Amino acid sequence: MQSTPDQPSPPSDDRWRIVRTQDDLDRLGETESIFALSNGWVGWRGTLDEGDPCEMPGSYLNGFHERRKLDYPEDGYAFPQLSDTLISAPNATLVRLWVGGEPLDIRTGTLRTHEQVLDLRAGVVERVTEWTSPAGHGVRIRSTRLVSLPRRRVAALDWTVEPLDDAVELRICADLLANERVPERADDPRAASTIHDPLIAERHHADGTDGVLVHRTEHSDQRIAVAVAHRLSTSHEIATSTDATEDRIRLTLTGTVAPGERVRLTKYVAYEWTPVDDTDTDALADQVTAEAYAAREAGFDTLLADQRAALDTAWQTADVLLDGDEELQLAIRFAMFHLIQAGRSDDALSIPAKGLTGNGYDGHVLWDTEQYVLPVLTYIAPGVARSALRWRYAHLPQARERAAELRLTGATFPWRTIGGEECSGYWPAGTAGLHVNADIADAVLRYAAATGDEEFRAGAGLELLVESARLWHGFGHFTDDGGFHIFGVTGPDEYAALVDDNAFTNLMARRNLRGAADAVERYPEAAGQLGVDPAEVAGWRAAAEAMVLPYDAKRGVHQQAAGFTSQPEWNFADTGDDDYPLLLSFPYLELYRRQVVKQADLVLAMLRCPGEFTAEEKAANFAYYEARTVRDSSLSAAPQAVLAAELGHLDLAYDLFAESVLQDLLDIGDKTGDGLHLASLGGSWLALVQGFGGMRDDRELLSFDPRLPDRIDRLAFSLCWHGHRLLVTLTADEARYELPDAPADTIVDLWHHGEQVRVVAGTPTHRPMPPVPDFGDEPTAPPGRRPTRRAAAG
Repeated sequence: MQSTPDQPSPPSDDRWRIVRTQDDLDRLGETESIFALSNGWVGWRGTLDEGDPCEMPGSYLNGFHERRKLDYPEDGYAFPQLSDTLISAPNATLVRLWVGGEPLDIRTGTLRTHEQVLDLRAGVVERVTEWTSPAGHGVRIRSTRLVSLPRRRVAALDWTVEPLDDAVELRICADLLANERVPERADDPRAASTIHDPLIAERHHADGTDGVLVHRTEHSDQRIAVAVAHRLSTSHEIATSTDATEDRIRLTLTGTVAPGERVRLTKYVAYEWTPVDDTDTDALADQVTAEAYAAREAGFDTLLADQRAALDTAWQTADVLLDGDEELQLAIRFAMFHLIQAGRSDDALSIPAKGLTGNGYDGHVLWDTEQYVLPVLTYIAPGVARSALRWRYAHLPQARERAAELRLTGATFPWRTIGGEECSGYWPAGTAGLHVNADIADAVLRYAAATGDEEFRAGAGLELLVESARLWHGFGHFTDDGGFHIFGVTGPDEYAALVDDNAFTNLMARRNLRGAADAVERYPEAAGQLGVDPAEVAGWRAAAEAMVLPYDAKRGVHQQAAGFTSQPEWNFADTGDDDYPLLLSFPYLELYRRQVVKQADLVLAMLRCPGEFTAEEKAANFAYYEARTVRDSSLSAAPQAVLAAELGHLDLAYDLFAESVLQDLLDIGDKTGDGLHLASLGGSWLALVQGFGGMRDDRELLSFDPRLPDRIDRLAFSLCWHGHRLLVTLTADEARYELPDAPADTIVDLWHHGEQVRVVAGTPTHRPMPPVPDFGDEPTAPPGRRPTRRAAAG
């Protein structure tokens, strides 16, 4: 990574390396997710090369899925009839080893040493294992795997074995395996559905040591091709053979190898899928074969160098310096690494809730992307944010069809999806969660403001805003008192459903309506082609101005939804630690009717729409909902951290940030095994930048109200703003704003604690840090639900 002012490269690689040893082998599923590699198109879980033991195998392609029927005990009109599930592509990570006829298995024999390393700067997973077979033959295995960021379709594995004690016969089987068995996970409704043998063979072919498999799906009409090209390096004679069957290409190597000698095998793999009707079998096979051969011709060292160069560029903006807590410094870099590799800028591609790190939530895209991931990518990788929004735009036809099916106007985007159709069979949380439409509009507005991308604004962005505004204007309702209400929806809090005037939904719909009206007036000709007329725009503005925000004057707080503060309280005194998450211990009937909050809802509204609340209202609201929010969702801690920081509760904010950024590294909630929580990882950046950095972006101009907790000595982060990198460095005494890479005379205007500041390239701007506001004592959380108190740095 190139150094930047006040951002020297760290003195130790330990701040860039996630390490797991033999002491961590009881956490295989977690490790497989944490060590997953991806480039936004191809994803490899961090499984052991030998494939066993394994908690959850997985080689994924963005958007590659199978369709299955949804079964209802009682069906209803407009219930989704089909759902999509992420399925594994043929697995090319497998290199099985037999030592003196005994298979390498770290559960048998003697494991002398074992270490896996995720190198966040190199973008690779390295593994070193020394193992002695039950018969006493010792070997050392080294491997390095990467999923290429520059080469969309390419991944590679470099694998070496050498005897340690005596000459021994080795047999090595390098597999490309389709329809790999995936274990059932029926213990949790959030786990993925399992589809056995989803791939139907169309072609298998071996050529020398190389091969290709082509399959299709039965119901989703997708065709996938995977090619593997090998390179063998050894100082002595090794026998080779290759065989191909419908579901497997296997290269087998056999020979006797002595200490000091080694066998090195490098696998170059290329993946592609297309709709069945778009490309025939032979053409697709030829395409991936050529890609694999080109990667082999370039060589593994070139792939490594290109990977490092791509990450050096990405880290220039994505890196965050957090001085004062080494564990959290590494954790935020881990979070940023997985956000970097979650998407691509060269196509219209989705970013699922788990990325390509696991099959949790069936691999679905949820509203998490627009509310937790794109707010980060907009500022560290705007091209990737644009790609994700263009993916939503590509599925606008299905959203229009869904709206028509529901007897609504405009477009209704799905709550859960892979291919653009609604995949949630639980309609109170799915279909009724209409706020996803405003979430997408919010992401459009944020991206447009941060980039000034006129082509996107006047095209896809405008159409997304118009169709989502039409939904709200048609779905909402003016009552006799002149208020505009949105009845019968579900907000972000999944412990409430089918409520009236959910504050988050209403405020985000207001932002959507206003943003659409502004966009139409900015691009009248393009809007005219969408059939928008002045009367429609006037209707949007009238609805926005009359939008109801429920408020309880007696308690002095806004209501999460109309009537929420009058509902029965939850009985926390009789709720034990083992009862969490509540959804696994209590019926939704009980959850829905009480004042218990799964995840930040009104608090998220205050984060996304900060200008709609006074400071005093924010303080009262935060205290009220903090006492009722149990954080049974990984989505909750980050927005709570942001508001806690804004209100001066810095210790609480720091502890909430730690929970968010360590969600997967500590497997909080025991759900990391089926994939990482990208929203929580993105939320940790928001907790730092919007929380302690005080950054707000709801007015098309950046503003900062920074304040640091005692446990952070220095916080530094970068933002892309209209094509320039703004570097913000915060200490206890001052904030520094600078444009380290911009041409001379480049200017960025921003606000610092209410003061307008002009930042000019070449001249850092310094401003003092004012005293932290005092809004009283730290609010109380439900019993036993306060985040773990983070120990002070030693």
